[in-house]
Amino acid sequence: MLELEHGFRAVDVHARLDPDEGAVVASRGRAISPERLRREMHQAGVVRAAVSPGPRPAGEGYLRANNAVARLSVDRPFCAMARLDGPRDPRDSPVSRLRNLAAAPADHHTDPGDVEQYAYDSRLHGFVLDPANDGLPTAETLEQVAAAGEPVLVHAGRAFPPDAVAETLLRYDFPVILSSFGGFPLDRELMTAALSALDDHDDLYLDTAFVRYRDVLERGLREHPDRILFGSGAPDTHPDVGVMELLTLDVPEDLMDRALSKNAARVVEGLAPGADA
Repeated sequence: MLELEHGFRAVDVHARLDPDEGAVVASRGRAISPERLRREMHQAGVVRAAVSPGPRPAGEGYLRANNAVARLSVDRPFCAMARLDGPRDPRDSPVSRLRNLAAAPADHHTDPGDVEQYAYDSRLHGFVLDPANDGLPTAETLEQVAAAGEPVLVHAGRAFPPDAVAETLLRYDFPVILSSFGGFPLDRELMTAALSALDDHDDLYLDTAFVRYRDVLERGLREHPDRILFGSGAPDTHPDVGVMELLTLDVPEDLMDRALSKNAARVVEGLAPGADA
């Protein structure tokens, strides 16, 4: 078992926990309970993981799901993060920009009051945005996120590339963790663009979930050793996979240690050593 084989303290900034009414995670065809997720993390030597709900049906919103994830994280080695949605279209097109000028939040969309409530909830340690699935929150809501000062994990890809992240989110004062090097799934061009963006944005970080290119991972660790964070993408993939990909890279152990633990502990307070369950 991996927890007996590697000597690093490993934490995960990118895992998903989707509670249904029976508090069981139904993950895109792979049913996995919170206990099963904890066992898989333990098998991979991961001592603590940031978790958030996956996509919910249109019109449902995330208030109940966020509260359920926070509840399920208590007394488990999970660090709950609140998923946010909004009315704005993340696509960069004339039609989208015109629609966004008049975009008004629906009842289920996250508003500034929701963010303020999440920020005061000691069970929640940050936020998650998936604009391609959920839309972008309003400017007022993002300003409240900045006031909270908590990190934001952002799902990116062709529908919301790194340059769109820079235009819409990096002007606010909160740390942004760009999932999968900004290039999910396996988009080397976007991953390269995200690495270049690290030179211009001090509050930008990249997580390693589903980054299967060894040269891209090694470049990130060597050129930006303080800005790369381990993310597994569990339960879509077993956390073993992501841990082993880092452990087999041709980089010094110090860089692996930073990526597996030290960097995340600086960005996400709930993943610091004192929070280990």
